[in-house]
Amino acid sequence: MTIPPPVTLTPAFRGPRIEDYALIGDLETAALVCRNGSVNWLCLPRFDSAAVFTGLLGTDDHGYWRIGPAVPDGAPAPYADRRRYRGDSLIVESEWDTETGTVRVLDFMPPRDGHGPQLIRIVEGVTGTVEVTSTLAPRFSYGQLMPWIYDEDGRTAAVSGPDAVWLDTSEQGSEKDGAVHHRFDISEGGCVVFALSAESSHLPAPEVPDADEALRKTRDFWTAWAGQMTYQGPDRDVVLRSLVTLKALIHPSGGIVAAPTTSLPEEIGGVRNWDYRACWLRDSALTLATLLRAGYRDEAVAWQRWLLRTIGGDPHNLQIMYRVDGGRELPELELTHLPGYEGSRPVRIGNGAVDQLQLDVPGEVIETLYLANQSGIELCASTKALILELVEYVRCNWRKPDDGIWEVRGKRRHFTHSKMLCWVAVDRTLRMVDAGVIEADRDALAALRDEIHQDVCTRGFDKDRNTFTQSYGSKELDASLLLLPRIGFLPADDPRVAGTVDAVRQALEHDGLVHRYPTDGRHRGVDGLPGDEGAFLLCSFWLVDALALTGRLAEATALLERLKDLRTDLGLLAEEYDPVAMRQLGNFPQGFTLGGLADSSMLLAELSCPAELVTAP
Repeated sequence: MTIPPPVTLTPAFRGPRIEDYALIGDLETAALVCRNGSVNWLCLPRFDSAAVFTGLLGTDDHGYWRIGPAVPDGAPAPYADRRRYRGDSLIVESEWDTETGTVRVLDFMPPRDGHGPQLIRIVEGVTGTVEVTSTLAPRFSYGQLMPWIYDEDGRTAAVSGPDAVWLDTSEQGSEKDGAVHHRFDISEGGCVVFALSAESSHLPAPEVPDADEALRKTRDFWTAWAGQMTYQGPDRDVVLRSLVTLKALIHPSGGIVAAPTTSLPEEIGGVRNWDYRACWLRDSALTLATLLRAGYRDEAVAWQRWLLRTIGGDPHNLQIMYRVDGGRELPELELTHLPGYEGSRPVRIGNGAVDQLQLDVPGEVIETLYLANQSGIELCASTKALILELVEYVRCNWRKPDDGIWEVRGKRRHFTHSKMLCWVAVDRTLRMVDAGVIEADRDALAALRDEIHQDVCTRGFDKDRNTFTQSYGSKELDASLLLLPRIGFLPADDPRVAGTVDAVRQALEHDGLVHRYPTDGRHRGVDGLPGDEGAFLLCSFWLVDALALTGRLAEATALLERLKDLRTDLGLLAEEYDPVAMRQLGNFPQGFTLGGLADSSMLLAELSCPAELVTAP
């Protein structure tokens, strides 16, 4: 895929587009590298730690690190003419063609092997001779604190309170205005390494990284991991790039962050700016389900252990999300010193939705554990007990109104999707009872499953319009209803399924892209917040699945092709898309979205191709 040319930007535009960023990471944190060579986002030492480069949500004053061809003072940094991921890795390769030659920069973060976080940037001369600059401007605590910068034993340290980063390079630099500057020439065949290592300021300085060894280990790690994928069908490269990105969001603890960023807006200048650096049980479960379908099992085993550590002792005190280490505290705060991405405020850290009641969550968790068992992963006694506790949680709570999948910050409702997923929780448990995996009162489970099903079909269905509705007694539609055939609540050929799919398309689809829910006349959504938002990309993939399962395979295939075209040149997707401005919106890259892309691709292949072409032995 070729890099699209820069668009003509509105006067309000303050920086690169979301899709101009590449993701690199070490499985414990992640950085976003812009096409102009600037790292504008990096939290250290963990996904949910404070950022040391926060230019993404502000300006250069809030921290960045740019390496690229030198430009006159005040001139904008040029975008790379080419960039790509090396093979199936998270190693980004960017090249600039200048009047005097071509220069390449490799950016990567080696998975940690007994060392702390490292960001390594290798400058290579390709042709001719190019003048290159590096400007490292760390600003700790989300851009609030300028560090003390000093040299020690040929290394440069930047320290602020408990935090420190160390820069190692063979080039001579200078410090000015709280930034470290380097300027040098690189000729064909030449190589200059810049390595940034983080460590607590009171500890000894970290070892100087061996860049060549780190590059080799990083390449080998991703190559080996990608080689485990069993899917061999159409769009294999699309699926694998999506899965590699999902893997980058999985912490060694087993926790899975929804995205590595916070406060990238769902509407430019709007207020729907949320922190996604937490582990939603729903998002995590769907990510694991996608990986399981592609043959990956280790991540599901690790998540199962994380789940037991996190909620196993008290499942009736269930939260919808947790910190990456399983911690429960996620207070929502506003960072008033940051202007926000393109002026989109407030900038938030933490997430106040942590205390919401979302009754779909047990269903998604049990569904994933069921799929894991179907994939050959044995469920331990503690996991089986947890499943039964979650079903008991459903039995005690399913009749209550809740906040729903879209995290309504207002009056609770009887959301139809939530009730359907309560049914899934009981149904999948019943299947495991029938298979002899779990011991439980089958008759009681079957009665509960049937009761929920009858309630949904009676109270959540509009007979006059032949469609299920967003909530009981409502006339509104909701994109989550597109999951009807995928979760098996009704057979795909049931007229109520087709009626619901058609009704949702009529109400929420615009040019093949699906919005989560309608807004009222004042442009307020079901979440009660003002303003609009982009089309929610996962919902569009749900439409692909619904069309395919209801026999409209040609329409599903055409829509999937349309959605694939929205990816960046590196195969990444954010949470939403603005079809008018033709740009991505929301936190980036989004696990929800990329999991939907992989799932839809594999589903269409399953329905279209012989089984032996889809899955390797």
